[in-house]
Amino acid sequence: MNVQTETLEEGRKAKLTIELPAEDFRKALNRVYSKQRNRINVPGFRKGKAPRKIIEKTYGKEIFYDDAANQLISEEYPKAYEECELDIVSRPDIDVVQAEEGEPFIFTAVVALRPEVKLCDYKGVEVVRIDTSVSDEEINDEIENDLKTNSRSLKVDEPAQEGDTVIIDYEGFSDGVAFEGGKGEAYPLELGSHSFIEGFEDQLVGAQAGDELQVDVVFPEEYHAPDLAGKEAVFIVSVHEVRRSEKPVVDEEYVQDIGFDTIEEYREDVRAKLEKRKADNAKRRHEDEAIGWIASESEIDVPEEMIDTQVNSSINDYANSIMQNGISFSQYLQMTGMTVEKLREQLRPETTDRVRASLVLEEIAKIEGFEASDEEVDDKLNETAKRYNMTLEDIKKDMPDSEIKSLKNQIAMEKAIDLILENAVEVDREEAKDQSEED
Repeated sequence: MNVQTETLEEGRKAKLTIELPAEDFRKALNRVYSKQRNRINVPGFRKGKAPRKIIEKTYGKEIFYDDAANQLISEEYPKAYEECELDIVSRPDIDVVQAEEGEPFIFTAVVALRPEVKLCDYKGVEVVRIDTSVSDEEINDEIENDLKTNSRSLKVDEPAQEGDTVIIDYEGFSDGVAFEGGKGEAYPLELGSHSFIEGFEDQLVGAQAGDELQVDVVFPEEYHAPDLAGKEAVFIVSVHEVRRSEKPVVDEEYVQDIGFDTIEEYREDVRAKLEKRKADNAKRRHEDEAIGWIASESEIDVPEEMIDTQVNSSINDYANSIMQNGISFSQYLQMTGMTVEKLREQLRPETTDRVRASLVLEEIAKIEGFEASDEEVDDKLNETAKRYNMTLEDIKKDMPDSEIKSLKNQIAMEKAIDLILENAVEVDREEAKDQSEED
């Protein structure tokens, strides 16, 4: 493979010209032919038995060219990316220059390069002081939440109250016809949770185990299923159980059961956890505040292609997370009335801020000479290994060099964040407001 690079005049962009031997293109054509011949019909031959030359004579010699070109590009561009040693920050804009059997295969890739960053003074950044003290009221609220978490669910032979959970079978009908998605069995519904359509849960208050009742509702006008939006519906509901939560009482027996000698020791543990949570939250807010200010005050001409690449990556991650919940991304878009373009527009401002923040942190790390040691990389990988019950060696064996490089970059940026926060100056909110108005 021969890779030539040239810097383009329109901003920080470069063009890679990648040339592969004619033999590589010939092999790619043969691979595509082997994969596709079983799907091609040629008169006089059984399906999958027609020679490549006959198929090309029948349908044109270029029949396999596009797929062979795409295969080579997907295989060879990553190699060219590594070989050129450019600081590329976007997906390539590919153009095939020559794809002809017997000739070298040539394609170009236009890419955006990392922009220059002219940093403002990143030491002494002002951040708003945050109170991380914990009051007795907050401790009481946290204990109340713990008690709810540790509550026991008891079956009761009493009418259901708000806050109780009813175990129900239900089926919904509109115009006398059962509709899709309107049926469930042994469903635990907490009354007052507002997890069902408005009015549904209210009509189950007072129901007892063994009851069968009719629940009348009206779907909202903006309901995601157009055929049900604004329509009346009837649900036939069978109540199997009524369950009520019983909260434990904070006494000596309770705190000893959960590992403490006294109630006061338990309260002090709650206080310590709340203080740590508040301190962690304050640190994150100071990070966002300081880095956001540095990014806004620094000179960075972020290429649109870089932002596009990050937005597309975020959409792909989002789609994968949706599919893990058992629905396709297209179904999710249909249910929510969203489109990929709308989602892209929503993500763009946040992505732009995130890209600018990453650029300033990388520049600070570069100026300060921050690097990740092998021990620091191993520490990060060990965290991942423990989370997935793997060994460090297993993690490292399957991790590509590009991910190791990304991890080292992340560690260097974390050091830059620590430097910013160590040198940040806390000010009261009013003082920060006055300074902002002066600026």
